[in-house]
Amino acid sequence: MGLVDRQTGFVQALREAGLPVSPAEGLDAARALRHVDLLDRESLRAAYAATLVKRPTHRPQFDVLFDLWFPAALGAGEGNTDRDPDEVRSTTPPALDPDVQRMRQELFDLLLNGDEGGIRRFARTAVGRLGRTRGGQSWLSSPVVRAMSADTLMAGLLQAVLSERGGLEERAARQMFRTRITGFEQAVATEVRRRIAEDTGVERTSRTTARPPLEQLDFNRANRADLAALRREVHPLARRLAARLVQRNRRGDRGRLDFRRTVRASLSTGGVPLNTYFKPRRPHKPELVILCDASDSCQAFAHFTLLLTFALREQFTKVRAFAFIDATDEITRFFQPGTDVADAMTRMAREADLVWLTGRSNYGHAFKTFDDKYADAVTSKTALLILGDARSNYGPLSLPLVRNMAATARHAYWLNPEPVRDWDTGDSAASAYGEVIDMHECRNLTQLADFVELLA
Repeated sequence: MGLVDRQTGFVQALREAGLPVSPAEGLDAARALRHVDLLDRESLRAAYAATLVKRPTHRPQFDVLFDLWFPAALGAGEGNTDRDPDEVRSTTPPALDPDVQRMRQELFDLLLNGDEGGIRRFARTAVGRLGRTRGGQSWLSSPVVRAMSADTLMAGLLQAVLSERGGLEERAARQMFRTRITGFEQAVATEVRRRIAEDTGVERTSRTTARPPLEQLDFNRANRADLAALRREVHPLARRLAARLVQRNRRGDRGRLDFRRTVRASLSTGGVPLNTYFKPRRPHKPELVILCDASDSCQAFAHFTLLLTFALREQFTKVRAFAFIDATDEITRFFQPGTDVADAMTRMAREADLVWLTGRSNYGHAFKTFDDKYADAVTSKTALLILGDARSNYGPLSLPLVRNMAATARHAYWLNPEPVRDWDTGDSAASAYGEVIDMHECRNLTQLADFVELLA
């Protein structure tokens, strides 16, 4: 594959992964290549990143795809060290295999010295020896990581650099080695992806490997590391949204015509109203009532929606939150100013009265409980926000109650974390609820931010 074809394929792969790369930026990247040494892979990476990456959260996806389209090595890399997978598995277990023990000692020395280049070269060698699946059909990183057991080297690494354990010095050393171990595991994953791309084609591997940018990642598909990164992203997002909403209110539409002032000013021009005057617009801050499904299928989605709306509480006169599974309880008390939202969600799961009978989603009974206990929460000043996937396990829906709440509220919206294509499949009652309340798809931070801007 020539450089032009590789450049074109790489830019297309970035677009397919969700990164916003325009044709003009692709041309900028091509021009930048004239000013770098194409044999210097890190300079090449820096040139592409400078011209194609707009946000720090896009960098991980960029690096994954760059390593696929511009690999550090071809074939087995430096020296053909690949071993037959059946040969590896037919010998002694990895814990007793002398070759594995020697490799673990080599990895220990590399982690101790912080040799990043050496760690990457070692990862290529380790994947070649241990990463092939039985039968040689594909490659996996898990056998390599498991055989090397880098985490179990931590105690020896700390002992090698510390005169005594404990205190700030140990915490700093532990963090340093944790970063190096993570770098080794990432190098193994990169090498596995490279080898799969050689076997199956880089285009296909790009489509199956690259994940969407953080702000486009589905809440319900996020792993633990993703959830932590998303949580860090919410507060800056809330600040940006708040600033934008304040600016929009300041330069909003003019109020109604001030007829008296306009007529009075026209007396100086013979009764001709050359200048018109308007009353200042009174910005409206709605009260907000959130009613969210707290079942397992919606927990991550409810977590980030509550986090963002409570971070933006200054944009609303009052915020009240309610959660439900098959019963409903108010959870506002768990989200007081300064409270960590993760702790609030934990307390909510432990203390809130959300289970009536089965502990499975029952929207009909949850809405009935809300109407019985908290009917006065929804008024003509309220913006009502319902969060849930509308999957009620084929139970009752209480549509008249939802219709009445929507009619009473100033605005009423339903955010559904499922893609529209999945609505009305299985036990989903999305269309039934969508007929009585305005329903929006909301699966990621981008869609959530767009909606909150509309809401406020």
